Amino acid sequence: MFIITSRDEYLIKITFNSLLRFILYIFVMSSEVLAEVRIIDGDTISIKGEKIRLSGIDAPETSQLCLNSKEESYTCGRKATQQLIQLIASNQSKSVECKYRGSDKYGRLIGNCWVGGIFINSWLVRNGWAMAYRKYSEEFIEEEMDARKKKVGIWNGTFVEPWKWRQGVRLSSEVISTPEGCSIKGNISSSGEKIYHVTGGQYYTRTKINQSKGEKWFCSEQEAKFAGWRKSKN
Repeated sequence: MFIITSRDEYLIKITFNSLLRFILYIFVMSSEVLAEVRIIDGDTISIKGEKIRLSGIDAPETSQLCLNSKEESYTCGRKATQQLIQLIASNQSKSVECKYRGSDKYGRLIGNCWVGGIFINSWLVRNGWAMAYRKYSEEFIEEEMDARKKKVGIWNGTFVEPWKWRQGVRLSSEVISTPEGCSIKGNISSSGEKIYHVTGGQYYTRTKINQSKGEKWFCSEQEAKFAGWRKSKN
């Protein structure tokens, strides 16, 4: 259901009927109109092909590595994405509401979103999977300070701020490689179709991942499906 509130602001209310239906589709406006919901990364989702950037926060990039309290590296960007997936999936019988205010330079809508009464933007910062994006907003500084004090999420170790990481700043020990435990290959075919391959699949060993083309490694099939990939038929 779309509710127009002003020229630059509108509200989308999405009702999820079951976990499986949520993962693949949601009903919008009527039972005959389907819209795909995808989790792109820790601070970006997509509804019916429309990308939505969560307002006022900045999560680690998908391939970004961080160090935990034991100085062990892990893909913190992928972890943030998984946390967002789990948050929304655990509320499959509730509703998600997103309120938008304009768009960014990439054409993405900027919005605040809720699931089952939980303010997603705030939740990600409070649990240490995103930072307050002070360049654009000071709304979540208190949540960030609380997460830092409790050493949760990325605060339980060492990391580079996402905006600095995008500028090329890296941890001295950071080396991009196949993430441990993330063996699912998200390949993009010559026709642009997004297909993921699991170990043991017919084409798994011959499939190469080129991240510069948008191909990805996934840690679970659920993560791959949320990102818009389908499983290989072989």
